[in-house]
Amino acid sequence: MEDRHARPITYLRLSVTDLCSLRCRYCMPAGGVPKRDRRDLCSVEELVETARAAADCGIRKVRLTGGEPLVRRGILDICRGVAAISGVEELCLTTNGLALSQLAGPLREAGVDRLNVSLDTLRPERYAYMTRGGRLEDVFRGLEAAAEAGFSGTKLNVVLMKGFNEDEIPGFVDLARRYPLEIRFIELMPIGQGEAAEFLPAEAVLEACPDLLPAGDSGVARRYRSPGGLGTVGLIAPMSHCFCQSCDRIRVTADGKLKPCLHSDQEIPLRGLRGEALRRVIRDGIAAKPRRHHMNETGHSGAGRNMHQIGG
Repeated sequence: MEDRHARPITYLRLSVTDLCSLRCRYCMPAGGVPKRDRRDLCSVEELVETARAAADCGIRKVRLTGGEPLVRRGILDICRGVAAISGVEELCLTTNGLALSQLAGPLREAGVDRLNVSLDTLRPERYAYMTRGGRLEDVFRGLEAAAEAGFSGTKLNVVLMKGFNEDEIPGFVDLARRYPLEIRFIELMPIGQGEAAEFLPAEAVLEACPDLLPAGDSGVARRYRSPGGLGTVGLIAPMSHCFCQSCDRIRVTADGKLKPCLHSDQEIPLRGLRGEALRRVIRDGIAAKPRRHHMNETGHSGAGRNMHQIGG
């Protein structure tokens, strides 16, 4: 299905929880977020039904997000349910990686095709600082478990932050040279807690590693490769190189609100709808997708919620 700006919408980011096992400084409040009543969030059945209705409307790729999706009770049931939907060609999941050492195998068996792991630093002390207590070694154990479980094409999401990890760009690029990973450098967006961190443009990666060669685009990422490298480097630049004109996604929050655009405060309630009524509202939401965000003009996102409440 196309939106009113003739963009094919084929990608659903489905949040399953707003809770997380970390407290990253640009994302979560220091004290975490209050645990909501279970009835305030979509059930396993509601999440699967929403994905099924979205597939009926042309969605072909589903990514499960959070918060941290692996803290969600019933996450394997959600994965199995979505993976079994006719029309869903790819099921992905974004995670901080802490629980992968236990869940990588079960996730693979449940039908997850590919993983994105959020990792903003390769230094244990920096990781502990940024996450307010996380252990970097747990992430690496999770990555090893994912490889052993048969996951390939794993992507590491690195949020660029001036004064925090700009000096680690060559180290991340070297990982993409030595391993079949895609390291995705993502520009920090002025949303929620992220407004307090310092912006670093994605072009800083090319300045730090001038030997990178263009390797074609993949979705919203401009990809590069080191000479002889096994993996790739992706640059995702929503601020300096706005890609709204090719955006193919919608989002559904864990409490059942359809967001046609991440950076709009428009939220369309889906809970309580079934069958054709649900499909009709999703189609209307796709049609209502705005042309572009206005963060460059305003200096902040119009999302209306923090990122963990929407789905990363």
